[in-house]
Amino acid sequence: MTDKPRAADPGSTGSAPGGSPGAGKDAGDEPRVVIRDKRKLGKVTEEPANDASAADAAADAPAEGLVEEAEVVVDEIVGEAEVAGPPVVDSPAEPSGETGGTSAPLGAELESLRSDLEERTRDLQRVSAEYANYRKRVDRDRNLVQEQATGGVLTALLPILDDLDRAREHGDLVGPFGSVAEQLTGALGKFGLTAFGEQGDPFDPTRHEAVAHQTSADVTEPTCVQVMRRGYQLGERLLRPALVAVADPE
Repeated sequence: MTDKPRAADPGSTGSAPGGSPGAGKDAGDEPRVVIRDKRKLGKVTEEPANDASAADAAADAPAEGLVEEAEVVVDEIVGEAEVAGPPVVDSPAEPSGETGGTSAPLGAELESLRSDLEERTRDLQRVSAEYANYRKRVDRDRNLVQEQATGGVLTALLPILDDLDRAREHGDLVGPFGSVAEQLTGALGKFGLTAFGEQGDPFDPTRHEAVAHQTSADVTEPTCVQVMRRGYQLGERLLRPALVAVADPE
Protein backbone atom coordinates (compact mmCIF):
# COMPACT_ATOMS: atom_id res chain seq x y z
CA MET A 1 0.00 0.00 0.00
CA THR A 2 1.29 3.36 -0.94
CA ASP A 3 1.65 5.72 2.00
CA LYS A 4 -0.24 8.96 1.58
CA PRO A 5 1.45 12.12 2.53
CA ARG A 6 1.19 12.61 6.23
CA ALA A 7 0.36 15.86 7.96
CA ALA A 8 3.29 17.71 9.24
CA ASP A 9 4.14 16.98 12.81
CA PRO A 10 3.51 19.89 15.20
CA GLY A 11 7.11 19.62 16.40
CA SER A 12 8.39 20.07 12.83
CA THR A 13 6.71 23.49 12.48
CA GLY A 14 8.57 24.72 15.51
CA SER A 15 5.52 24.79 17.81
CA ALA A 16 5.91 23.89 21.44
CA PRO A 17 3.35 22.10 23.60
CA GLY A 18 0.73 24.45 24.88
CA GLY A 19 1.92 27.37 22.73
CA SER A 20 3.07 28.54 19.33
CA PRO A 21 6.51 29.33 17.95
CA GLY A 22 5.89 32.98 18.77
CA ALA A 23 5.62 32.22 22.50
CA GLY A 24 9.40 32.35 22.90
CA LYS A 25 9.70 35.67 21.10
CA ASP A 26 9.41 39.11 22.57
CA ALA A 27 6.17 39.95 24.29
CA GLY A 28 5.68 42.91 22.03
CA ASP A 29 5.44 40.72 18.81
CA GLU A 30 1.96 40.32 17.38
CA PRO A 31 0.36 36.87 17.90
CA ARG A 32 0.40 34.56 14.91
CA VAL A 33 -2.95 33.10 13.93
CA VAL A 34 -2.56 29.48 12.77
CA ILE A 35 -5.53 27.93 10.94
CA ARG A 36 -5.49 24.23 10.23
CA ASP A 37 -7.66 22.44 7.68
CA LYS A 38 -9.14 19.47 9.50
CA ARG A 39 -10.29 17.89 6.24
CA LYS A 40 -6.72 17.53 5.10
CA LEU A 41 -5.76 16.19 8.49
CA GLY A 42 -8.47 13.51 8.11
CA LYS A 43 -7.07 12.36 4.77
CA VAL A 44 -3.53 12.06 5.91
CA THR A 45 -3.60 8.27 6.26
CA GLU A 46 -6.13 5.57 5.73
CA GLU A 47 -4.50 3.18 8.08
CA PRO A 48 -6.13 3.19 11.47
CA ALA A 49 -2.95 3.24 13.46
CA ASN A 50 -3.14 4.11 17.11
CA ASP A 51 0.13 5.96 17.08
CA ALA A 52 -0.95 8.11 14.05
CA SER A 53 -4.34 8.90 15.62
CA ALA A 54 -2.67 9.82 18.85
CA ALA A 55 -0.22 12.05 16.94
CA ASP A 56 -3.08 13.70 14.99
CA ALA A 57 -5.06 14.25 18.18
CA ALA A 58 -2.00 15.73 19.86
CA ALA A 59 -1.48 17.99 16.82
CA ASP A 60 -5.13 19.07 16.54
CA ALA A 61 -5.54 19.84 20.24
CA PRO A 62 -2.87 22.57 20.38
CA ALA A 63 -3.99 23.93 16.99
CA GLU A 64 -7.58 24.30 18.15
CA GLY A 65 -6.37 25.99 21.32
CA LEU A 66 -4.24 28.39 19.29
CA VAL A 67 -7.21 29.27 17.05
CA GLU A 68 -9.35 30.08 20.06
CA GLU A 69 -6.58 32.18 21.65
CA ALA A 70 -6.02 34.01 18.36
CA GLU A 71 -9.75 34.78 18.07
CA VAL A 72 -9.75 36.15 21.62
CA VAL A 73 -6.70 38.34 20.93
CA VAL A 74 -8.26 39.63 17.68
CA ASP A 75 -11.50 40.46 19.50
CA GLU A 76 -9.58 42.39 22.20
CA ILE A 77 -7.61 44.35 19.62
CA VAL A 78 -10.80 45.24 17.71
CA GLY A 79 -12.51 46.31 20.92
CA GLU A 80 -9.62 48.54 21.99
CA ALA A 81 -9.54 50.12 18.51
CA GLU A 82 -13.29 50.86 18.69
CA VAL A 83 -12.93 52.43 22.14
CA ALA A 84 -9.88 54.51 21.18
CA GLY A 85 -11.58 55.72 18.00
CA PRO A 86 -9.88 56.64 14.75
CA PRO A 87 -6.27 57.74 14.96
CA VAL A 88 -5.80 61.45 15.30
CA VAL A 89 -3.75 62.90 12.51
CA ASP A 90 -2.04 66.18 13.32
CA SER A 91 -3.04 68.74 10.75
CA PRO A 92 -0.44 71.21 9.58
CA ALA A 93 -0.49 74.37 11.62
CA GLU A 94 -2.28 77.14 9.84
CA PRO A 95 -0.62 80.52 9.76
CA SER A 96 -2.34 82.55 12.43
CA GLY A 97 -0.89 85.87 11.37
CA GLU A 98 0.68 86.43 14.79
CA THR A 99 3.95 87.56 13.17
CA GLY A 100 2.30 90.30 11.20
CA GLY A 101 0.03 91.21 14.10
CA THR A 102 3.01 91.46 16.45
CA SER A 103 5.33 93.34 14.12
CA ALA A 104 2.82 96.13 13.58
CA PRO A 105 2.56 97.05 17.31
CA LEU A 106 6.33 96.71 17.65
CA GLY A 107 6.87 99.11 14.75
CA ALA A 108 4.41 101.61 16.21
CA GLU A 109 6.03 101.35 19.62
CA LEU A 110 9.48 101.83 18.06
CA GLU A 111 8.30 104.96 16.25
CA SER A 112 6.82 106.27 19.49
CA LEU A 113 10.06 105.64 21.36
CA ARG A 114 12.07 107.31 18.59
CA SER A 115 9.85 110.40 18.65
CA ASP A 116 10.10 110.54 22.46
CA LEU A 117 13.88 110.28 22.22
CA GLU A 118 14.07 113.09 19.69
CA GLU A 119 11.81 115.27 21.85
CA ARG A 120 13.89 114.58 24.97
CA THR A 121 17.06 115.35 22.98
CA ARG A 122 15.63 118.70 21.88
CA ASP A 123 14.59 119.44 25.45
CA LEU A 124 18.08 118.60 26.69
CA GLN A 125 19.69 120.83 24.07
CA ARG A 126 17.34 123.68 24.93
CA VAL A 127 17.98 123.28 28.65
CA SER A 128 21.75 123.14 28.05
CA ALA A 129 21.62 126.34 25.99
CA GLU A 130 19.48 128.07 28.60
CA TYR A 131 21.87 126.98 31.36
CA ALA A 132 24.88 128.23 29.39
CA ASN A 133 23.17 131.60 28.88
CA TYR A 134 22.22 131.66 32.55
CA ARG A 135 25.82 131.10 33.61
CA LYS A 136 27.03 133.85 31.31
CA ARG A 137 24.38 136.23 32.60
CA VAL A 138 25.18 135.36 36.22
CA ASP A 139 28.91 135.86 35.66
CA ARG A 140 28.27 139.17 33.92
CA ASP A 141 25.96 140.35 36.68
CA ARG A 142 28.41 139.22 39.34
CA ASN A 143 31.22 141.16 37.71
CA LEU A 144 28.95 144.17 37.33
CA VAL A 145 27.91 144.09 40.99
CA GLN A 146 31.52 143.69 42.07
CA GLU A 147 32.58 146.57 39.85
CA GLN A 148 29.77 148.77 41.17
CA ALA A 149 30.69 147.98 44.76
CA THR A 150 34.36 148.70 44.09
CA GLY A 151 33.45 151.87 42.22
CA GLY A 152 31.31 153.05 45.12
CA VAL A 153 34.20 152.63 47.56
CA LEU A 154 36.71 154.32 45.25
CA THR A 155 34.36 157.18 44.53
CA ALA A 156 34.18 157.82 48.29
CA LEU A 157 37.99 157.99 48.39
CA LEU A 158 38.37 160.41 45.46
CA PRO A 159 38.22 163.56 47.61
CA ILE A 160 41.19 162.24 49.61
CA LEU A 161 43.11 161.77 46.39
CA ASP A 162 42.24 165.36 45.38
CA ASP A 163 43.73 166.61 48.66
CA LEU A 164 46.85 164.58 48.04
CA ASP A 165 47.17 166.11 44.54
CA ARG A 166 46.90 169.66 45.92
CA ALA A 167 49.46 168.85 48.63
CA ARG A 168 51.79 167.50 45.97
CA GLU A 169 51.41 170.69 43.89
CA HIS A 170 52.34 172.81 46.88
CA GLY A 171 55.28 170.62 47.81
CA ASP A 172 53.79 169.45 51.07
CA LEU A 173 53.77 165.75 50.11
CA VAL A 174 57.18 164.87 51.56
CA GLY A 175 58.54 162.62 54.24
CA PRO A 176 56.45 159.89 55.86
CA PHE A 177 53.25 161.55 54.70
CA GLY A 178 54.40 161.33 51.09
CA SER A 179 55.24 157.63 51.55
CA VAL A 180 51.74 156.93 52.87
CA ALA A 181 50.21 158.81 49.92
CA GLU A 182 52.20 156.74 47.43
CA GLN A 183 51.17 153.47 49.10
CA LEU A 184 47.50 154.50 49.05
CA THR A 185 47.67 155.46 45.39
CA GLY A 186 49.34 152.13 44.52
CA ALA A 187 46.77 150.08 46.49
CA LEU A 188 43.87 151.81 44.75
CA GLY A 189 45.54 151.24 41.40
CA LYS A 190 45.41 147.49 42.04
CA PHE A 191 41.62 147.69 41.96
CA GLY A 192 41.76 149.18 38.46
CA LEU A 193 41.54 152.86 39.40
CA THR A 194 43.35 155.12 36.92
CA ALA A 195 43.61 158.92 36.85
CA PHE A 196 43.44 161.04 33.68
CA GLY A 197 43.51 164.72 32.80
CA GLU A 198 46.81 166.36 32.01
CA GLN A 199 47.57 169.78 30.62
CA GLY A 200 47.83 169.62 26.82
CA ASP A 201 45.43 166.69 26.35
CA PRO A 202 42.91 167.03 23.52
CA PHE A 203 39.52 167.99 24.86
CA ASP A 204 37.16 165.01 25.05
CA PRO A 205 33.64 165.97 26.10
CA THR A 206 32.96 162.40 27.25
CA ARG A 207 35.79 162.55 29.75
CA HIS A 208 36.39 166.23 30.38
CA GLU A 209 34.16 168.84 31.89
CA ALA A 210 35.03 172.32 30.59
CA VAL A 211 34.62 175.09 33.17
CA ALA A 212 36.37 177.82 31.13
CA HIS A 213 36.91 178.61 27.44
CA GLN A 214 39.45 180.81 25.72
CA THR A 215 41.13 181.16 22.37
CA SER A 216 44.78 180.68 21.61
CA ALA A 217 46.96 180.80 18.54
CA ASP A 218 49.14 178.01 19.94
CA VAL A 219 46.54 175.26 19.49
CA THR A 220 45.03 173.73 16.38
CA GLU A 221 42.15 171.98 18.15
CA PRO A 222 40.29 172.30 21.44
CA THR A 223 42.91 171.54 24.07
CA CYS A 224 42.97 171.31 27.83
CA VAL A 225 45.21 174.17 28.91
CA GLN A 226 44.54 173.86 32.63
CA VAL A 227 43.47 170.91 34.82
CA MET A 228 41.59 171.99 37.92
CA ARG A 229 40.70 168.50 39.07
CA ARG A 230 41.78 165.18 37.69
CA GLY A 231 39.30 162.63 36.53
CA TYR A 232 39.18 158.93 37.42
CA GLN A 233 37.88 155.79 35.82
CA LEU A 234 37.57 152.18 36.92
CA GLY A 235 38.48 149.99 33.97
CA GLU A 236 36.25 151.25 31.17
CA ARG A 237 33.78 152.80 33.58
CA LEU A 238 34.00 156.56 34.18
CA LEU A 239 33.87 157.41 37.87
CA ARG A 240 34.35 161.15 37.54
CA PRO A 241 35.20 163.52 34.65
CA ALA A 242 38.12 165.90 34.85
CA LEU A 243 37.54 169.63 35.35
CA VAL A 244 39.56 171.55 32.77
CA ALA A 245 39.93 174.90 31.00
CA VAL A 246 39.73 174.60 27.23
CA ALA A 247 41.48 176.73 24.63
CA ASP A 248 39.98 176.87 21.18
CA PRO A 249 42.06 177.78 18.11
CA GLU A 250 41.69 181.40 16.80
